[in-house]
Amino acid sequence: MTEKALRKGNEALAEGAIRAGVRFFAGYPITPQNEVPEYMSAHMADNGGAFVQAESEVAAINMVYGAAATGTRSMTSSSSPGVSLKQEGITYLASADLPCLIVNVMRGGPGLGSISGAQGDYFQATRGGGNGDYHVIVLAPNSVEELGNFPKLAFDLAEKYRMPCMILADGILGQMMESMSFNFEPVDPNKLGKFDWAVDINKQGRGKSKVFSYKGDNLIADVIERAKRYGLIEKTEARFEERNTEDCDILLVAYGLSSRACLEAVNMAKAHGVKVGLFRPITLWPFPSKRLAELAKKAKGIVVVEQSLGQLVQDVKLAVGDRVPVGLNAYPAGGQPDGEKILTAARSLLTGKKEGLFDLQEHATNFTYNCQRDTSLGMQGDAKGGK
Repeated sequence: MTEKALRKGNEALAEGAIRAGVRFFAGYPITPQNEVPEYMSAHMADNGGAFVQAESEVAAINMVYGAAATGTRSMTSSSSPGVSLKQEGITYLASADLPCLIVNVMRGGPGLGSISGAQGDYFQATRGGGNGDYHVIVLAPNSVEELGNFPKLAFDLAEKYRMPCMILADGILGQMMESMSFNFEPVDPNKLGKFDWAVDINKQGRGKSKVFSYKGDNLIADVIERAKRYGLIEKTEARFEERNTEDCDILLVAYGLSSRACLEAVNMAKAHGVKVGLFRPITLWPFPSKRLAELAKKAKGIVVVEQSLGQLVQDVKLAVGDRVPVGLNAYPAGGQPDGEKILTAARSLLTGKKEGLFDLQEHATNFTYNCQRDTSLGMQGDAKGGK
């Protein structure tokens, strides 16, 4: 473990990745993750690695595919719309069973959106984001220290199960500075040994290794075999953190930066005599459904706090079913969670009120919308420049 030092989130992530043995990085600039490729460009060569600023996000993810096929610890990072462009490449990495690290330092959306920290990419990350039946392991840090230490965990999991792993971080987490330390010894990739599947130079009688994204013989069997791995991962790799969950009346569920605002609400609740606990998923996939379902049996209600328009809440509802009421405290498109507002939502769920709770259908009450064409502006088939 290193001594604590003040580091910016993105820089801690990049340094943590280098310490975890990353020796190939390809990326393209986009805020709020620009410090990651900037740091890599300055330090990769000194550590025996290669840095490439690609001509696009599409190029970057395909370069990672090529490097990962050799067994090299390879990585790319971007922010929301950039990760959208990488989705086809991510599906190819998944279908070729290639371990790698993909980092998304989320910004507000949809579309170009804003550089405000947000959590609107939850569905994209946990549902695959691209075509076909596949998953990537998704880790959600809530501190600069976790952001710096999760690359090691990400590669351990990615290589164990031969699949991509994603770190899903809030934009503010990437930009904020905190005291942190690295809790693992630097990894020397030259001492890791080689994968028998990895593409390599043909020498010493070793047969050719080939990596395919589409094997062609029996796709059904390939997908089902991969699904067995996914089932094992769901059973054994779910990670979470609990605070004051033993006898809470209201259980808050949040990940990333939102979970820190929830801790403020938990502490405020104590002063007001309200029993509030926190359940923080650390793996968003696999989602820790089993433990959450157990906690739901004891609580009177659950409030999901997220910086999106109701995405995490869907997995919570799937996990707990109708055991307990589930409310949503939402801060979409870059809105920032607030401890007092979260506590208000928790109290509302206890008392049957609606203050601080968001429901899409109720939000639309008395709202009407009708988009119409205006023929006075001309007809759609009019010739341009016509009289």
